[in-house]
Amino acid sequence: MKRRKFLQSAALASSATMVMGLGAGASPSKKGLSSIGIQLFSLPKLLENDLEGSLALLRQMGYTEIEIYGPYPFSSTAAWDRWKQIVPSIGFSGSGFFGKTAEEFKALLDEHELRATSGHIDLVTLETDMPTVGQAVRTLGLDCFGISAIPEDLRQSLDDYKRMADRFNKIGENAKKEGFKFLYHNHGYGLHEMDGRIPLDIILDNTDPELVFFEMDIYWTTAGGMDPVELLKANPGRYIALHLKDMKEITHFEGDGGTADQWIALWPQMTTVGSGAMDIPSIITQGQKSGVKHFFVEQDLVENPSVALQKSIDYLRNL
Repeated sequence: MKRRKFLQSAALASSATMVMGLGAGASPSKKGLSSIGIQLFSLPKLLENDLEGSLALLRQMGYTEIEIYGPYPFSSTAAWDRWKQIVPSIGFSGSGFFGKTAEEFKALLDEHELRATSGHIDLVTLETDMPTVGQAVRTLGLDCFGISAIPEDLRQSLDDYKRMADRFNKIGENAKKEGFKFLYHNHGYGLHEMDGRIPLDIILDNTDPELVFFEMDIYWTTAGGMDPVELLKANPGRYIALHLKDMKEITHFEGDGGTADQWIALWPQMTTVGSGAMDIPSIITQGQKSGVKHFFVEQDLVENPSVALQKSIDYLRNL
């Protein structure tokens, strides 16, 4: 069965399960999680105000891995320009190594027994300055590094997605030479049919499994109408990381999930892991079966992170 039809059928079955109230009662993972990570975009204001104290807090909570976000000192001018434009609206400016060098940041992580295993960076920097990227990756000890989203102007047609798959292959080839895995993290776009094809399928079908890897955001995947469990099941070995967050009620985008206003509209539905309607145990279990290595809690700009992030990791440790 072709992936698209398989996923559509599976999504219908999953939706029926949710409606019947069976999703949240699924059996938990038998293996559990040996290491639970945190995407630092969950608590940027705390990190900006008190980096060392925030890292100590995360370790005290029980987190052992972190995922970083850019821009970084070596990021492209374009990435920095975009960041400066949004700083006034998000209320903070800290990113990357939060004013430290890569070496100083790594030393702080070591001090607090945290490992940086993944990170997000912009497309331009990956394509124009891979040697510098590789140096930072080796300094920190990252396993994977990649983009959090495809820029909107580069995903307007199926041909755009085909061209992006080619670019991903090239980035992945260069990343492999530098000793890390290139990662693509999905948002809400690319999960609905466009001219008879699902764009995500084009990326999966036209990228080399040895060069291009994926990070699934289970929240945006669900909002886009796909079932994370079935997507993982259909693509063993491709997804090596998950972003874990929960949804108060299963809700889908009004449109194709491709614009920021649609993402913002669903922020109020975001909640701590295990307190919503998503079938977290089944997602984690299938993730383990399908080859996921890194599990990151991500609760974008969450209020009261010291409380919310503790609740999420407590739930995950007790699965």
